[in-house]
Amino acid sequence: MDGDTFATREGFIFNVFGYEHPPDRVFAFLKYIPAGLKSLFHIEFLERTWRYGKLPLLRAEKLYTARNYHTFVETFKKEYPSYVYCCPFRQKEVISAPLSTVKRVYVPRECLQLLTTPKRKDALQKMTLEFVSLLSNETGIPLSDLGVHGSVALNMHTEKSDIDIVVYGANNFRRLEAAVDRLVKKGELSYLFNNRLDAARRFKGRYRGKVFMYNAIRKPEEVNSRYGEFSYTPIAPVKFHCMVEDDGEAMFRPATYGIQNYEPADSSSRLPDDKIPKFVVSMIGCYRNVARKGDEIRVSGMLERVRKVKTGEAFYQVVVGTGTSEEEHIWLL
Repeated sequence: MDGDTFATREGFIFNVFGYEHPPDRVFAFLKYIPAGLKSLFHIEFLERTWRYGKLPLLRAEKLYTARNYHTFVETFKKEYPSYVYCCPFRQKEVISAPLSTVKRVYVPRECLQLLTTPKRKDALQKMTLEFVSLLSNETGIPLSDLGVHGSVALNMHTEKSDIDIVVYGANNFRRLEAAVDRLVKKGELSYLFNNRLDAARRFKGRYRGKVFMYNAIRKPEEVNSRYGEFSYTPIAPVKFHCMVEDDGEAMFRPATYGIQNYEPADSSSRLPDDKIPKFVVSMIGCYRNVARKGDEIRVSGMLERVRKVKTGEAFYQVVVGTGTSEEEHIWLL
């Protein structure tokens, strides 16, 4: 499931991406690289080092750029070709780990449960449990619908690490979102906005001086499509304004916005009526929950034709985060 993390036999740490996967592999993005393999990846790394057990790990300075993604793909094709998969439904090469390479999986709700068991906990583990309990008590969301993500979940945190929380289910996410806002107004939490996306999402803040963030994962019954059910054909890059008509799946990854009132930003983005997109879909996590129903947004992305494989029915959507351009975005107007 999206939000799960796994370690491979080579020492790579991946985050699972989305909910649709081929039978024998999983779509994911690379989060940490063994320090000994640094020379294979021609990217800028953060100076900080993490440790997974005894294995030192590095992380890219910028995780979600088109340039870095292409570098990852090219490195894997050359050094670890089994990690690159030519998807017949997207007609492109993507990073995807064979299940045979997966050494251990970290599921956020299971990681939270495990966090309650050690008799001796360090300061960040204690604070994480206190924070989760605060949120559960404030919202009424059971602990079984909450989870821990990030370095705390993998037991590779330091005193500088953040608290990274997940909540399962769209309704639970909206309850948590409202509760965080109430706690901020009470002075028990504070928001932390580093940019306008943070200000729109309001998913990041401080608890007792420690940075926290929270995101949503679908419950199993909310997964509404399977791998191979649809095929996707890129048409052309487009730039436009529109209004959000449906934000019911905007908190997940990929984030889906139902839209209306498509208005092209330039002549090249003017479309015939039958190609006007119904949805904007972000593959980039930072564009989750940036807009609500009734909001106007500016979008730059790739127009795709989506076809249901069994019936041939088709519709159009615009994808942000195709890995082909650094200019793709969703901005709140």
